[in-house]
This record gives sequence, C-alpha cells and structure tokens, in this order.
Amino acid sequence: MITLYRLHEKSLIGAQASSCGPLPSDALWIDLLNPTPEEKLLVSKAYNQLLPSAEDVQEIEASSRFFVDEQGLHIRSYFLFQTPDHFENVTMAFILNQGRLFTIRHEKLESIHVFKQRAATGAIRIKDNFDLLFSLFEIKVDRLADRLELLQSEIDNISQDVYDGDNRNLEQIVLRLGSLQDTNDKIRLGMLDMQRLFSFFKRSGYDLKKNLPILQSLIEDIDSLVQYSTFLFDKSDSLLNVTIGLISSEQNKIIRIFSIISVVFMPPTLVASLYGMNFDAMPELHWPHGYLFALLLMLVSAIMPYLLFRHKGWL
Repeated sequence: MITLYRLHEKSLIGAQASSCGPLPSDALWIDLLNPTPEEKLLVSKAYNQLLPSAEDVQEIEASSRFFVDEQGLHIRSYFLFQTPDHFENVTMAFILNQGRLFTIRHEKLESIHVFKQRAATGAIRIKDNFDLLFSLFEIKVDRLADRLELLQSEIDNISQDVYDGDNRNLEQIVLRLGSLQDTNDKIRLGMLDMQRLFSFFKRSGYDLKKNLPILQSLIEDIDSLVQYSTFLFDKSDSLLNVTIGLISSEQNKIIRIFSIISVVFMPPTLVASLYGMNFDAMPELHWPHGYLFALLLMLVSAIMPYLLFRHKGWL
C-alpha cells in the first residue's frame, strides 16, 4: 500500500495512491506499507528513486543501516512492535532524497499511527523532509518513554506481590519478570540503535543547523532513557533474585520436612523390624502384652525425635 503526503501550510495532507494512476510530483512523504514489487517499481519510476529490497532493510551492520550515496541518505531504524504474545523490534527503512522522505515498513507501527494523527490535526508543523524525519523520531522516543513507564508500573506491582507473602505464585512471578526484562531489552536495543543513528547524523556532512536543537534534544532524551532502562533492569533483576531465593527457601522447607519425617519414623521402623524377625529365642513373642508393648515402644521412639527437633527449633 502506498500513501502519499503533501505539504499544505506546514501540515501534512495524506491520500492513498492508486496503483494504476500517476503519482503526484509534489509529494513530500511516500510511505510504503507491505509494498508489492509492482508498487515499488511504480514509486521508483515516478520519482527516479531506487528502493531497497527486504533483505537490504534487515541488515544489522552499521555501514548498511546508515549511509549516504547517490540515491540519498539511507537509514534503517528499529521500531517496537507489539504482537499478541510479546514485543519485538522491526526495521523501518528511511530514504531522504530530492527533498522527499521515502519510508518502507512491513508492520502497522504505533509510532507512525500517532504521528499521522497529530500531523493531520496540525499539532506537528512540517517544513521539509528533515523536519518530517525528526518529528517521527520524536514520536518514537515519546512512545518508548511511555512504554518504560508502563514497565516501571508493572515492576512495582510485582514488587508488592513478591514481598506480600500471601497468595503469591512465585513461579508466575518469575515468568512475569522474565517477560518484562525481555521487553526492556528490546526497548534498550532500539534506543542504542538511535544513539548510533544520531552519531551518524553528526558526522554525515549534512547541514542540520536548523534541526540541531531537536537533534540535541533527542540525544539527551535517549541518554536519559537508556539510564532509566538500566535502572529498571537492575530493579527487575533484584526482584528476580529475591524470588528465586524465596523459591529455594520454600523448597528447602519441604525437603527439611521430608527429612524430619523420615528420621521420626526410623526408630519405629527399627522396632517393627526387630519384632518381625520371628526368632524362637525372643521371649516377647509369647508374652500376652508383647503386641501392646511393641506398639508403645514404636510410639515413644517416634515422639522422642519429634520433641528433640522442636527443642532444637528445627520445626
């Protein structure tokens, strides 16, 4: 799907392009979502712009993610994408050339949706393709900050569950913490990727004087968010260690109970074994009260270890 955006009084006006009609020459932003080969060819011919393949978009080397050539400025940036089960980082391709911004993506990203809503209402003022790019990254950073705040709220809830002590499921808490740490790692990867991108901007040779304030603001925001992410990881890791320690403690209690039970029943078992040997020379075998005597002896031999353990504080 191709969506074209034109600039009208510093606001973006979007419209879906037809695959059979001509594309307007005054489009500022050409956004391709899950483009077909025919759609990519249509855009390439209309704007004389070479578009990357799906394999090129997924490259992870810095030299393949941020570079400048005769086809313009190329950027590959991670965006956080939420699936029904988890979060993952998906790559979105940006090309700035001929005063336009070309984007290629394969998922409906929350950051792009929020940006389009704000741009349609005039909340975001755009002058050129670089304004458009940095405004997109501003929304991306804001969404990452919101996601980290949600992570902190979830970690605080788990912290209360860990230290509550009543009706807590420690195994479920471990799974929740593991999921939160995985999400935090993906957010952190996206922020580190942006740090590399901003470093590339500084040495790219592009004249970014009019965009320098917003670039510097983004750098400061990302640096603070990276520290925030590190704090959340340390906090969740501490809770994970406490939870694992509690699980080990409960397991030790169970093992200790079984050990004590086995020790308590060892003397009665010994008594029963002795009187089960049926030797002729055992006088108790012919004693009328021998059965009661054996039962009493087994009972006393079981009670004595129990009282000893209670006295030692092992129970």
